Amino acid sequence: MVEFSGGFADVLRANLWLRSAMRVLVRLADGPAGSREGLYRLALGVRWEELIGRGQTFAVEVAGRGDAFAHSTFPALVVKDAIADRLRSRRGERPDVDRERPDVVVHAHLSGAHAGLSLDGTGEPLSHRGWRPRGGPAPLAESLAAGVLLLAGYDGSQPFLDPMCGTGTLAIEAALIATGSAPGLGRPFACERWATASATEVRDLRAEARRRRRPAPAPIVGSDADGRAVAAGARNAQEAGVGAEVRFETRDVRELQPPGAGAVIVANPPYGHRLGRDSDLGGLYAEIGDALKRRAAGCTAWILVGDPELAKRIGLRPKRRVVLFNGPIECRLLGFDLVQGRLPARGGAEAT
Repeated sequence: MVEFSGGFADVLRANLWLRSAMRVLVRLADGPAGSREGLYRLALGVRWEELIGRGQTFAVEVAGRGDAFAHSTFPALVVKDAIADRLRSRRGERPDVDRERPDVVVHAHLSGAHAGLSLDGTGEPLSHRGWRPRGGPAPLAESLAAGVLLLAGYDGSQPFLDPMCGTGTLAIEAALIATGSAPGLGRPFACERWATASATEVRDLRAEARRRRRPAPAPIVGSDADGRAVAAGARNAQEAGVGAEVRFETRDVRELQPPGAGAVIVANPPYGHRLGRDSDLGGLYAEIGDALKRRAAGCTAWILVGDPELAKRIGLRPKRRVVLFNGPIECRLLGFDLVQGRLPARGGAEAT
């Protein structure tokens, strides 16, 4: 986690602008919770009457593991009871619980004999930008795609290519960066339903985010051999508001064409996990390496790989390796500088 201090405007601004985060939580209380009584006292001490408005519903989510609780259901009930008891004692009425669409979500994190209570300021995870009505067989989460681009040093000023774009997640996130777009602008957040929310601040911060948009300063291209995926990527880009900024092409990775000098090339080829282990994936990775060597001199390339053996088939020495998790799959983000040189096995002056 990364911690910062601020008010409601900072919570909303973080939700609007964070690209690789998953959730914004507002810490309310921390303390010992080695028993049912300890957790109840911790929750009872929070001024819920200032956080949950009259007529608002709430729900409690639990994460982590506590010494006194075998399952997450019981501590959730303990916190719920404490909230309800506090509000009943202050207002003379018991609030309603709504597990489907609550106005306020309380997050309880257990760690041994310790607990922390927070308000969930996000709701649906930040990776759910609100633009993806459809996905390919194994789409990359938007927050992970943005994190990959940031690790690659992409800031929108360089030409960008994803030569295996699928339904366009990396290209769309690149366009959001290049245009200075707030990735969360197209969706609501839990903090906007809080009793303490300021309608004026919500309106002003969203208007400010819209004003900061700009045209992309360099080309952004997504290409793929699957024409149906390319068409879906174009539709997704329209949903994300960057349809005019991304050019989608039906093109095999072996024929990749960087859209300009010094382009940043980022790809997420199949790992052989969710898409099924293809006996020819090794050949595909070798072809990716050959295409980069022959066609992308002067560019930088970043490949997200989920299998170390497949990574070796690329045939290039990475300048950087970063461990990332795509869901449960431990991956490596490999960065390559593509310079003029010799391609040993095939001869000729090629990029290596």
